[in-house]
Parts: sequence; C-alpha cells; structure tokens
Amino acid sequence: MNAEPIARVRINLAHITPEVWRRVEVPLGLNLKGLHDVIQAAFGWLDYHLFEFQIGATRFGIPDADWDDDKVRQAKSIKLAALVANGIDRFGYLYDFGDHWEHVVVIETTAIGDPELTYPRFVDGARRCPPEDVGSVSGFFEFLEAILDPRHDEHPRMLEWYGGPYDPNDIGLPDIHRRIAVLAKRRRTGQIAYTKSRLKR
Repeated sequence: MNAEPIARVRINLAHITPEVWRRVEVPLGLNLKGLHDVIQAAFGWLDYHLFEFQIGATRFGIPDADWDDDKVRQAKSIKLAALVANGIDRFGYLYDFGDHWEHVVVIETTAIGDPELTYPRFVDGARRCPPEDVGSVSGFFEFLEAILDPRHDEHPRMLEWYGGPYDPNDIGLPDIHRRIAVLAKRRRTGQIAYTKSRLKR
C-alpha cells in the first residue's frame, strides 16, 4: 500500500485521576465516526451507547429523529484532514449520555505514515477503562473502592457484577491490539476492494 498522511492522537478520559489515556495513530482520511470506532477499541468501551464530538459550537454524532435535534451533524460528514486544515487540534468526545464519559481529544502531530504498517494503530496508554454502566465518575470511584478491598461490604457484589477481579493498572493490551487490528484489517480490505474496482473501469 502507498504511504498516507496520518495523525497521532491522544485521548484522555476527563475527571479521572490517575489518568486513563490512549495514544493512537490514525489516517487523516478517517471521518469522526471512524475515530469513534478507534476510541471505543482503544479504551475498551463496548459501543453500547450514543456518542458525540464537540468541535467548537458544532456537535457531530448520529442524529436521532426521535430526539428532534437538528443541531447534531453526521459524524461521517467530516474527516480529520478537514479539522487539521482548519487549525483544529483539540476537541471533546462524549460517550454514553447517561454516565457522561467526557474525553479530551488532541491531535498531537501529523506525518506520512509507514507504508509497511496498517492504520489505525495503537501506540501507548495507561490504566484500564471504567466498566460500562458503572454510573459515571462517582460510580466508578465507588466501584473501585469496593472491588479493590476484599473487606468492603460491597466487594462480593461488585465482583459478581463485573464478572471477576478488576485491575485498574492493567490496560488490557492484548484486547486493545486485537480490537484495533480488526479495524485496520477492515479498512485495508476496503482500500484493496476500492483499488480493484477503479482498475476495472
């Protein structure tokens, strides 16, 4: 495959200390829906809930007619390249409107990617993502207090609810690499199919 422009992006989960963060490399041709998929894979979110990017005064997500909200634009309608071209290198990402997980997305650098690598690509990060439906930041801290203390009254219930032990320092690298690889393979397969279709014309 030919080399393509990429962005190195860092994503921080807001209001959590110590920080839960990820760094990824993604093609500049990726749209915001694609970036959503990468964030989900890198953090270990399960894509159960709605999401939204906040870029200036504009919100990008998946418009829902039931909500009668015409202020949300399609996340597929804008690519990272357009953001970079307009000098936008920092914006918000909200996942799960109930638990309200706020993320800060920073485009750190842009470059020409390595043609020997597939993108998106996980670079580094720290700490395990909170479980889905744990009840926002406050619920997460309550969960941590209970599940990390065998003497806590809620410890057995939290173990059962989560499905086993939870180590906040274990980022879960094998699962992250597996999930990112699925996205990279899907994208590369699409590129190959597109190239073949062009050659047949």
